[in-house]
Amino acid sequence: MFSGSYRLHSEGQNMQDVKFEVYDERFHTLVGTQFQLTELFNGAIWAEGPAWNSQTQNLIFSDVKANKMYQWNANKGVQLLRSPSNFSNGNAIDHDGNLLTCEHGRRGISRTDSAGNVTLLVGSIDGKKLNSPNDLVIKSDGTIWFTDPPYGILSDNEGHKSPSEVIGCYVYRFDPKTNDINIATFNTMRPNGLAFSPDESQLFVADMSAVEFGQDGLHHLVVFDVEGKYLKNRQTVAEIHPGIPDGFCINSQQVIFCSCETGLAVLLADGTLLGRFILGKTTSNCTFGDDEKTLFITASDSVYCLTLR
Repeated sequence: MFSGSYRLHSEGQNMQDVKFEVYDERFHTLVGTQFQLTELFNGAIWAEGPAWNSQTQNLIFSDVKANKMYQWNANKGVQLLRSPSNFSNGNAIDHDGNLLTCEHGRRGISRTDSAGNVTLLVGSIDGKKLNSPNDLVIKSDGTIWFTDPPYGILSDNEGHKSPSEVIGCYVYRFDPKTNDINIATFNTMRPNGLAFSPDESQLFVADMSAVEFGQDGLHHLVVFDVEGKYLKNRQTVAEIHPGIPDGFCINSQQVIFCSCETGLAVLLADGTLLGRFILGKTTSNCTFGDDEKTLFITASDSVYCLTLR
């Protein structure tokens, strides 16, 4: 193993070391050799759901437990976008530039257009309320695939304590053109983050029941084959240590940047661990900016920008 560090840049704050560890020599060719980390924000209770809007050059993110949403851009810094936010969690930008948001409070997914109009797209299946949609990804055909664990209904900390009506935690597919919704797979315990492979033939999902069930629970990154509206052939990619996988993103070379207890684990789609970025904070999620050399990361109370060279 090789380890190293680069300097963290954060305006108005002390410089810190950015530590990384290399377990496979392909880390340098697939990820980079030089890294710059900038702290963009450090006032959250639990930062989550980063989404980059390339049209507006804004980063959208949620503070789930504070019931707020923020946006950041290079010119204006961080601005409050929505408070209350219906306990927003995961966010994504659709092909028309609309903001899609998983809302624990309304137990559904909303769409915010460029004029600021907010519409609840989906909140139930067969007349039963969803649990608390957590994260989402948009396929090239415009369909929305999302996870629905119970974290927004277990207590009032990040939603409203309520019984589950669907009696299970599934991955769903929703078509906003037809309002058709279906359970894509029943084969998950506590699905959270998700991302398509570059060719969209597979969907990777974080299954992280260890949050509730400790040593008996899962802290696994798994993958399914995409077959029409459904997910088939579940396979385990890796057990994520330390901590659990939450959110993650995948680049065009199928390198996975996956959140864990100490930062980001960097691995291949076959489960090979290439290395780690050690942030020293429990990390929740990450997303790419305009290119795959810019990575926005939410970690505990902070939001970072990691530049890969």
